[in-house]
Amino acid sequence: MQSLARTLFGRLLDAPYLLLSLTSLFWAGNIVIGRYAAGSIPPVAIAFIRWSAVFLILIGIAWPFLKRDWPEVRKHLGIMLLLSLLGIALYNTLAYWGLQYTEAVNALLITTTHPLMVALASFVLYRHRLNAWQTLGLFISLVGVTIVIMRGNFSAFQGIRFNIGDIVFFTAQAVYASYTALLFKRPKIHQLSFLAFTVGAGALMLVPVYVADVARGNTFVFDLKTALILAYIVIFPTLLANMFFNRGNELVGPNRAAPFYYLIPVFGSLLAILFLGERLELFHAAGYACVLAGILIGTRGRTT
Repeated sequence: MQSLARTLFGRLLDAPYLLLSLTSLFWAGNIVIGRYAAGSIPPVAIAFIRWSAVFLILIGIAWPFLKRDWPEVRKHLGIMLLLSLLGIALYNTLAYWGLQYTEAVNALLITTTHPLMVALASFVLYRHRLNAWQTLGLFISLVGVTIVIMRGNFSAFQGIRFNIGDIVFFTAQAVYASYTALLFKRPKIHQLSFLAFTVGAGALMLVPVYVADVARGNTFVFDLKTALILAYIVIFPTLLANMFFNRGNELVGPNRAAPFYYLIPVFGSLLAILFLGERLELFHAAGYACVLAGILIGTRGRTT
């Protein structure tokens, strides 16, 4: 049974598009539950507990690989620490902070800017350009996401008002776009070595921030609700999603992985239908079709 599980998991890690789709599903749930946690758990506490718990879960499994790869980690310590800062410590804290103030529809809309920011970061860092297929795929996916978020009513744009939460959440997306592009420079080490180091280093970076936050009185009550919120965040959008996302980027590159980010608002809408009782409308089908078409078109191209 264990052998079968290892075989299936090994095959999963060689299926980049499935990995990236699952990542988007888990992150969609993270946005929904992050908004649900607003007022119950401070954003710094969520980020610190999230990464600290994952590190404790991961280190026992990853230690042999990390020990073996340590010479390479030490050789590339600068980029490893930068990735830890951007992808672990800074991005998550900013995202949860923004979700304390912004509305869910605004957060979902802002996530659609991520692929374009990845393309911009890749151009700035490496002069990578999107080819025609990738550009077309991104545009079609963006149209689909807009249809879903606006519920088929484009006049709804007139009612959107951006606040400090929107600005902070947008900044978080820019930070994560930089992290995504910089993954191209990560050392060639085992996936578990990379994840264990960046998670551990990111958690350490959050220690003084968390201590200062608690000193200001930002605490929470640990009850069943907060326990379930933290359990979901630790397992799915943190442990599994980051492993899947890093592996997917490793296999196909940041520009071909970026269109899958458009699945986050699609999955977010589906979660709302399933758990909030909303009905499936025609605009949902139209929007989802555009998103899937955009991903299929965008993944045909190669980065130049």
